[in-house]
Amino acid sequence: MITIDDFAARFSEEPGYLNFASAGPVGRAVIDESLAMTELLRVARFGSIPSFWEQDLRVREAVSALTGFPADQVVFQPNTSSGAMHALFGLTGGLAISPAEFPTMPVTAVRAQEALRVTDVQWLETDEGRITPGNLRDQLTKTTTAVAVSLVDFRTGYLVDLEGIRQVIGDRLLIVDAIQGFGVVDAPFSVADVIITGGQKWVRAGWGTGFMALSDRALERLTPVMSGFSGTELEPGVLPIDEVPPPARSARAYQVSNPDPIAQARFAAALEEIADVGVAAIHDRIIDRTEAIIDLADEFGIPVVSSRSQAERAGIVVVAPEPDQLTVLVASLHNHGVSVTQRGTSVRISAHASTSEETLAMLRASFLGFASAITV
Repeated sequence: MITIDDFAARFSEEPGYLNFASAGPVGRAVIDESLAMTELLRVARFGSIPSFWEQDLRVREAVSALTGFPADQVVFQPNTSSGAMHALFGLTGGLAISPAEFPTMPVTAVRAQEALRVTDVQWLETDEGRITPGNLRDQLTKTTTAVAVSLVDFRTGYLVDLEGIRQVIGDRLLIVDAIQGFGVVDAPFSVADVIITGGQKWVRAGWGTGFMALSDRALERLTPVMSGFSGTELEPGVLPIDEVPPPARSARAYQVSNPDPIAQARFAAALEEIADVGVAAIHDRIIDRTEAIIDLADEFGIPVVSSRSQAERAGIVVVAPEPDQLTVLVASLHNHGVSVTQRGTSVRISAHASTSEETLAMLRASFLGFASAITV
């Protein structure tokens, strides 16, 4: 085990970076792994190539350690959208989903409905973008076979109650887009049937990384519509020449082609490092940083519209000044070198375990500049 301070010290993003909900700067472990594997590919020393094929099991075991899903029920994906397509195109029946989700899920759901005509999209009404067990309960119908939610909402920063939703939906499939919380939220993933995520945000593994994990129920009910030649029961490396075997009965069926082993190595390195320090320790440090951000917003009278409850929050804080003051706030953040995301009338600020006191001081200076400008 390593300490949270040791973990944070392995990252070196510039002060002022508060945009982890968009992209997480990679750390030393990921860089070293990528360089080592790339050098191995460059040299192609005799006997070295098989080490690339070992990365698939390595990354699945790393995912297993953090989710509790068996390694054979995990399949590497190059991004969240690929996993979503596998899940939603393989679904039959009514899918309850909010149109306010990040476009990955709603767009994929509609594409699946239009293309295969075996899925019925059932749009959910939300509580200001939040899906809760209470507002979900009355919207389920007898034809609803699955519910899709985000672990953390990308706009509001709301951390969903997975256990409460599981109790409400019964044995329907629970499909979770975990990208805005995986690696920093110690969530009860075992209650979900499908977990999909990418590694470029909070895991900090870079683009081209992700996974899909499936429960026994999901493996039984979903159809592997887009199952390629590497998704069969044949041994890895054995091609289905002169035959077309059925898809594997495991998560491997949800594989289109051979994955990128260097991306798998990067992802595995990041996941192993997270497991080494512990998700709980990362979460506690992030909660500390988000509390500091909320305190700064309160100090300068900037309305916080994301949840203040630690139970409903991961690494995202959303502030929304008066509409005629938004441009001033965004300009002040920019002028002080603070990286955030503006979307609509709000500003999303997202911190990680490596967010420094210097970064918080820069944020304070930008808030001070904003407050000074609007009182002139």
